Amino acid sequence: MAYPLISMCPVCSKQLKITKLHCTHCHTTIENEFELSHFASLNKEQLNFIEIFLKCRGNIKEVEKELGVSYPTVRGKLDDIISTLGYSTPKKVEIDRKKVILMLEKGEITAEEAISIINGEES
Repeated sequence: MAYPLISMCPVCSKQLKITKLHCTHCHTTIENEFELSHFASLNKEQLNFIEIFLKCRGNIKEVEKELGVSYPTVRGKLDDIISTLGYSTPKKVEIDRKKVILMLEKGEITAEEAISIINGEES
């Protein structure tokens, strides 16, 4: 039985290094120091979100529907993943109020979501 790959040491919580690869077919073993992908640092919930985000082709409205959460929640999850991957996210994003109102008029977001976006809140 194969176990999921872990990227953090269960003892000291530091990043683990892959040092051995093995082929179960021909039994070849390769030993060296291999780097993990940045995505290995994501937890299961974050990986699931990325899978849904890609399936929805980055359409946040579709991600909202799939997860049953609000726009600010989707943005918050996305910002959290971006941060976990080591990229910076703007602390205070300039809100385009006209764009928010247009989204509200088109029915893309609810009034409560529009208020949250304008207030810079994330749920």
